[in-house]
Formats: sequence, structure tokens, C-alpha cells
Amino acid sequence: MAGSTFGKVFRVTTWGESHGTAVGAVVDGCPPGLVLSPEDIQLDLDRRRPGTGPASTPRKEADRVEIMSGLFEGRTTGTPISLVIFNQDAHSKSYDHLKEIFRPGHGDITYLKKYGIRDHRGGGRASARETAGRVAAGAVARKLLAVAGVTVRAGTVALGGITANRRDWPDCDSNPLCCPDPEAAGRMEELIAQVRQEGDTLGGIVEIVAAGVPAGLGEPVFDKLDGELARALMSIGAVKGVEIGAGFAAAALRGSENNDVITPEGFRGNNAGGILAGISSGQEIVVRVAVKPIPSIGREQETVNLANEPVRIKVGGRHDISAIPRIIPVCEAMVALTLADHYLRQKSVRFLL
Repeated sequence: MAGSTFGKVFRVTTWGESHGTAVGAVVDGCPPGLVLSPEDIQLDLDRRRPGTGPASTPRKEADRVEIMSGLFEGRTTGTPISLVIFNQDAHSKSYDHLKEIFRPGHGDITYLKKYGIRDHRGGGRASARETAGRVAAGAVARKLLAVAGVTVRAGTVALGGITANRRDWPDCDSNPLCCPDPEAAGRMEELIAQVRQEGDTLGGIVEIVAAGVPAGLGEPVFDKLDGELARALMSIGAVKGVEIGAGFAAAALRGSENNDVITPEGFRGNNAGGILAGISSGQEIVVRVAVKPIPSIGREQETVNLANEPVRIKVGGRHDISAIPRIIPVCEAMVALTLADHYLRQKSVRFLL
């Protein structure tokens, strides 16, 4: 049994714990000859790195990646690519008071029920630090997708109830929340400062857009591309919902409104989010994810200890106010990994045509 490996052809296994020696990933199934360097991967890791941005934890990690295998003279060899990111700023003693207490909203109680043992230091394997390995692997997937002309980008479209009304994607690079609506981004930053003073946290919505995706990716029935994307994104700890295209809004539409009319020039609209019958249509793939508030808050909460006795705690430690925007490169990585896997799978289906 395993729960740390993703993909069927382009396969990724992540490993490591928040307060262990290191975190990382092994990428297997990457074709040979792909130009790759640590700098390619570092660009995405720097966006996920803690200690930056208005909503981020003060934990300081350089998150420098080391490529341990799978490269020769700057190109992939077709053999497993091992990626390592060493932990340098773990303060494990900050969690000593939580050895026998279950934190509300965390996986403490469920990990103990499953394994009979848990790493209380920052959540161990359940920590968001695990996602550094995903981002590193996703950067490799991006290099593969670039060969096919596919790009993946994401941005904050809602935070704490404040919604972006514009999708000016270049503006994501001009504000720390990576929001395509600068006016909304300013109000989001003000709300973050307020909530930080209150000892609380915020959730929000991230939108991911994949452009240049060729038609035909995805498998019938159980490996539909939209199902695979939903599975990939729901595997991120803070994600509690996924919608594609019109998503839940489609439930309020009539068929005549929801259908994307097809003309000789192409589709007129994209309520389908670039996927029909589980297979990519050639349009942009549009996905949104609901991100829950960070469960580690400075306010006193009720919980129980190992003896099932009621106790009250303040989590303390160093935590984000919101998983956004650091979760954005993680979302991009999971979409890139899914598309890379299905791109290679499609190559085996149509190799004679």
C-alpha cells in the first residue's frame, strides 16, 4: 500500500517531514534529453518558500534544491530524478507541548488512528512543507510541457470573502498575493493585517489556467482528465473543493446556456473548462480550488488529549495567516504533473497517427 506516489507514466514520489532532515521528490518516467538545471526548479520553489509575503510564516528556509540523480551534462537521462531540499530552520521544541494534544483542524488525530504513531513536530508528513517536493517535481513537468507549448499559471481570485473582479493575469506579478485584480489585492492585504492582529487565519480561492493543452488528453470513464485534476488538487492538504469551468454555477444554468456552441472557428464559450467527456478539447483548462483557513491559530481552542480529556490550547509557533499565496505554485505543480502524465500517456495511444 502506498499513498505518496502520483502518476502512471510520469510518476512522482514525495518524501520527508516538516522537521526531519529534508524533504524531496523522485521523478520517474521523465523522457531523456530534456534540458534541466537546479535554477529551473528554484524559480518555483522560491515562490513557495516560507518567510516571504504578507500572509507567510516567519520560518526562514532557503529551500535550495539539489538534483542528486537523473542528469548528465545538463540533460535528463531517462532515469529517476532525485530532488532534495534540506530543512534548516526547524524549531521542534515549539511543538513539545503538543505531544499529547490533538490540534483542531489538523491531521494529528487521524494520523494516530491510522498508524498508531505520529510525528507531532509541525505535523510531520501532514505538514504543508511536504509540498516543496511537489513543486520541485512540478518544475520538471513544466519543462516537459514547454516542449509541447503548454503553460500553467494560477492566481488568487478570492481571499477572506474579497473577490477579484478582473482577470488581468500580468498583474499577478505586481502584487505579493498574486491576484489578477490589483484593487482587490490591496483590500486583501489590509484584511490580512487585521486578521493577524486578531490571531486568526483566512481561506480563499485559487484559479489555475492551463493554455496550449492539445485536444485528446484524458482517458474514458475512470481516468477522465477532470477527475484526475480534481484528485491531484484535492491531494493538497489545504484544498477542500475543486471546480472546473463553470463549476457549481452550471447547476443554475439551462442546457441552452451551459453548452459551449461549436462553430467552424471553434468553441463559443468555455463553460466546460477545456474538458469534454473527460478529454481535453484544446481550449484553456480552467480550474478553481477552495482553500481552507490555516488551522493553526493564535486563539484559544477546545480539544482533547491522548486520554480523551478536554483541554484548551493556543497552538502558537510560526504559521501562515493564509495558505494563499504560497499554495499557488503547489496548485500549478499538481496541474502540470497531471498534464505531463496524460501527455505521455496520449503519446502511446496515437503514436501511429
